[in-house]
Amino acid sequence: MRTVERVSADGTALELLVHGVGGTTPEEMLGDPRTVRITGDDTAAVFRRTEDADAEARPEDYQGKPVPEAYVWCNLTSGNGTRALWLLLLPFMVVNLAHWMRPTARGRKRTVRLYGLLVRLAGLSLTVLLVAAACEVALDLAAWQCAGTPACAERHSWLGFLSPDMSDGGWWSRPGRRLALAALVPLALTGLLWYLSHRTWSAYESQLPMSRTAEPDQETGRTALGRPGFWYGRRLVARLRAAHTSAGLLTVAAAVGSAAARFDRRPGGPAVLDTLGRLLSVALVAAAVGVVWVVCRRGRSEKRLDQELDEHVVRRLPLASLLLLVLALVYAGWDRPGWESTGRLPGDTTFGAVAFLQGLLVIVLAVVAHLLHRTHPDPRAAMRGLGGPAVAMLACALGGLMSGGVSQRVADWLDGTGTSIDGPPVLLTWQASVIPPLLVVLLLLCGGLGWRTWLLRRTELGAVETEYDEEPKDPGRTRRIASTRALATLTDRGPLFVAVGSATTLLLGAGALVGALTTDETPGEAARHAHAFVQGAADTAQALGSWLIGLGFILFVTWGRRAYKDPSARRTIGILWDVGTFWPRAAHPFAPPCYAERAVPDLTWRMATWTRATGGRLVLSGHSQGSVLAAAAAWQLAPSVRKRVALLTYGSPLERLYGRWFPAHFGPTALSSLHDEVDCWRNLHRRTDPIGGPVRLSGDCGPAVDREALADPLAYGRTPEHPLPAPILGHSDYQADPAFAEERERLLSRLRSAVPAQRLMAEPPDPDPGQDSSGRSSA
Repeated sequence: MRTVERVSADGTALELLVHGVGGTTPEEMLGDPRTVRITGDDTAAVFRRTEDADAEARPEDYQGKPVPEAYVWCNLTSGNGTRALWLLLLPFMVVNLAHWMRPTARGRKRTVRLYGLLVRLAGLSLTVLLVAAACEVALDLAAWQCAGTPACAERHSWLGFLSPDMSDGGWWSRPGRRLALAALVPLALTGLLWYLSHRTWSAYESQLPMSRTAEPDQETGRTALGRPGFWYGRRLVARLRAAHTSAGLLTVAAAVGSAAARFDRRPGGPAVLDTLGRLLSVALVAAAVGVVWVVCRRGRSEKRLDQELDEHVVRRLPLASLLLLVLALVYAGWDRPGWESTGRLPGDTTFGAVAFLQGLLVIVLAVVAHLLHRTHPDPRAAMRGLGGPAVAMLACALGGLMSGGVSQRVADWLDGTGTSIDGPPVLLTWQASVIPPLLVVLLLLCGGLGWRTWLLRRTELGAVETEYDEEPKDPGRTRRIASTRALATLTDRGPLFVAVGSATTLLLGAGALVGALTTDETPGEAARHAHAFVQGAADTAQALGSWLIGLGFILFVTWGRRAYKDPSARRTIGILWDVGTFWPRAAHPFAPPCYAERAVPDLTWRMATWTRATGGRLVLSGHSQGSVLAAAAAWQLAPSVRKRVALLTYGSPLERLYGRWFPAHFGPTALSSLHDEVDCWRNLHRRTDPIGGPVRLSGDCGPAVDREALADPLAYGRTPEHPLPAPILGHSDYQADPAFAEERERLLSRLRSAVPAQRLMAEPPDPDPGQDSSGRSSA
């Protein structure tokens, strides 16, 4: 059997530092301008100070102090300005979050599966909505309405070859051929989404976790994050990528083919084309049923490292959908004398059906989430377990906002006078018109939260004066500290803001759908016979909503680009973005890539191989989002390795954000089990920190993990230790606090000693990554 050398109890210790949101450099993390990469690549790597590169060969030089290492993963989430393009896929990321927000539930496997199924269907509807919006812009507004209207085509010469008047009846001027050519735009969008999903999988999420035997989690209540296959969702992502790609292709095919089929069904139309149109419609419906079946058939495989692929689905389903699209293009392009493009394409039906389906899915999802939460109530869970349905509603609203914004802006660009073409579907105008009342509700809510924060600030003024009662009072300094503490509590009001926003969006969206379907007119036209006040309000909401939706879309893109170029702006939204991309793509394959599927295996491999090679002690030190990665990596370790690890977290959102919003994975039971399974755990936080907070374990575990809130600032006024004014640190510079070094030393001293014997039987080797827990090949 294989043996390894074990160091003595006072041998080398390792401190593995993991940074948080926004990233940093290894030089800053290690406090030394000279660093060297120990392992890793340009995307993510482990660094040491140059003088510590061969620390294992000189254990006598590290008696009583750890060897510091820095795991730098900032290139997984930040980069150049082109990364802002991922923000265009924000609805996909948000609906993917809803999958992981389900309440804690044990013993209700069918209900849990139903929850995941509903979220996957909501994700599929978002793909259809995005591609349908592209079809609306390219097929309806540009090729059908503008190219078919002489006044509009004259203003846009690039559409001249598609206009029957400007091209003198050219070959491409036939309505069906115009639609077939314009279909290249949504087709290119679908192909781009497929390419990005496939490419980012190879770059970010293809790293194999350490293969090991699954541990029982049903009895102990541990989180699913410890399962061997949790951070490797290749099989599901491949299936969903095939299904969503097929859904996009079928949406384009339906948009092109339905227009031609509607013309062929008129009395006296060509019987052959009518028959072909009906057959094509049946084939499209059958393919759509197949896509839904693929999405519904299976969820994630987490209990083992599943490397299989459903080749017949992954390859054949998109190819079959592409073939149907080609047939639809040929069918639509066939010459039909007398066919002219008038009015709009039937977009209201499509967008109305998608909106109705999304609302229904959200309501059913809320019922399922309530049932799960009632089984195992968690008083700290956001919105009493309804966080997932609320976030899914916001994802659908974002999808509607983006699709409506693009359609409105393109329609305004093509028809500046607003008289030559009919414009986008009526439903999109109704949806834009509900934005002003939604903003009024949110502004009122913000006013209420601001009032509560001001009242809390008054309370904090007295608390600050009490804490620093021996210092000469400075009213300005006291107000700044109290204001920072009060503003930091706004994070805890997030569930209220999301609850009000999602409920209002659902009600207003339902009203917009009913108004569009019952009147078939824009809000201004529908209210033209109403009271003058109602008519004025409708006209104002319609005009203001149209501009707000366009302005919001432009600000959204520019803000996203600035966030990736400006480090300060990146930190502002970094926590939300990093929370979203922390989770694997389980509900939508076109969501931004999951950096944790690279970072967690990196940390797990590093800790497992170092402890196995040296038998030494290890302190895993994580700040902010780094503490979440550290906890996830600790759960992935084998129990024997986990017991040789001490955990130090600071500015950590483990309970404040993840525990409340993702109770099934970071709830009280999961965090308590983590405290029991690692050797020891200490958590540092400040009352001025808007992100980090206490872990809040129950009973004696609470004080054992959470240190009392650190003083911030370190000194109220000028002192011999701080002759210059000390800054209010908030979420940053925890390592500058003396408490950090103190707690690190405590953890090092509390770590269990290594086994005394110098030569002991090593742990059995891990199974081959290509085998499952029983040793059989999973390929």
